[in-house]
Amino acid sequence: MTGRGHRWLMTAPNAPLVREAFPLAAPGADEVTVEVAGCGVCHTDLGFYYDGVATKQAPPLALGHEISGRVIAAGAGAEAWLGKAVIVSAVIPCGTCDACRRGRPNICPQQKMPGNDIHGGFASHISVPARGVCEVDEARLAARGLSLADVSVVADAVTTPYQAVKRAGVQAGDVAIVIGVGGVGGYCVQIAAAAGATVVAIDVDDAKLAVIAPHGAALTLNARTLDAKALKQAIKQFAKERGARQTEWAIFECSGTGAGQQSAYSLLVHGATLCVVGFTMDRIEVRLSNLMAFDARALGNWGCPPELYPAALDLVLDGQVALLPFVEQHPLEAINDVFDGVHHHRIKRRVVLVP
Repeated sequence: MTGRGHRWLMTAPNAPLVREAFPLAAPGADEVTVEVAGCGVCHTDLGFYYDGVATKQAPPLALGHEISGRVIAAGAGAEAWLGKAVIVSAVIPCGTCDACRRGRPNICPQQKMPGNDIHGGFASHISVPARGVCEVDEARLAARGLSLADVSVVADAVTTPYQAVKRAGVQAGDVAIVIGVGGVGGYCVQIAAAAGATVVAIDVDDAKLAVIAPHGAALTLNARTLDAKALKQAIKQFAKERGARQTEWAIFECSGTGAGQQSAYSLLVHGATLCVVGFTMDRIEVRLSNLMAFDARALGNWGCPPELYPAALDLVLDGQVALLPFVEQHPLEAINDVFDGVHHHRIKRRVVLVP
């Protein structure tokens, strides 16, 4: 394989991202090279860039882990992927270590996360292990009016809450509470609703609540106007009116803020499951004994195994999870302006950067 690609490098936190050209090398055995169609801008990318959260591979590094594109080269053993439209898994486990063999790929010590362990998707091309790609049915994609770039966000913003909802065991009759409904949280609302839950959406932004209301949120609450006690009481009253359970709530913290995490913990009821989906460097103070007293559980949620991607993508291609109201495309060349706009909340939707 010959030719040159380009990528945008983070050289240091808060320093302008720099464009770099690089030679396209042939992929190794069981690897593929993907020509990037789009790469989503995630809260995690902003954490690396603005907050100094350390990447596994030291800068200079191309960020970006929500990637879709087309396989243009394949190494030995991966030839069947050539020419296919794909989504690249945001976290790619090795598949062979002890953790992977025991069904714990999320803690694989050899996992590769684009934009963290290896160069990511804010680039024209990326090479990844073939076991980390998911085929996209382009006929179904077109039928939904979606582009290949649009579904890049499935790689994290959809699959991560999909795994959380699956782990929590959400089903018909359950109450699911999602805190923070921009980005990942908006998809969490839709996925929980698709699983049959009565979904309560909580945010501090009325505009975000208004957007998610037609997409699966049975009740929307603004945490700026209700304290923790009032939030819990409002949900209890709503559950009673709907004939839903007062116990065993599934609570998904998707805001990635200290305040959101505090609110999530305060909503524990008997048998509750608290799922931490968002990330923040903030510290909060909680009484762990509440988990004991409520016979509740708390689950972390790192990435999503590649084998769950097809089912998560099906929710999008079947129309149960809407993407278009929540994404917007920008040229990759505008990455510095886009990062600034997302960081300062001038851009409200999830941005997909297109090379």
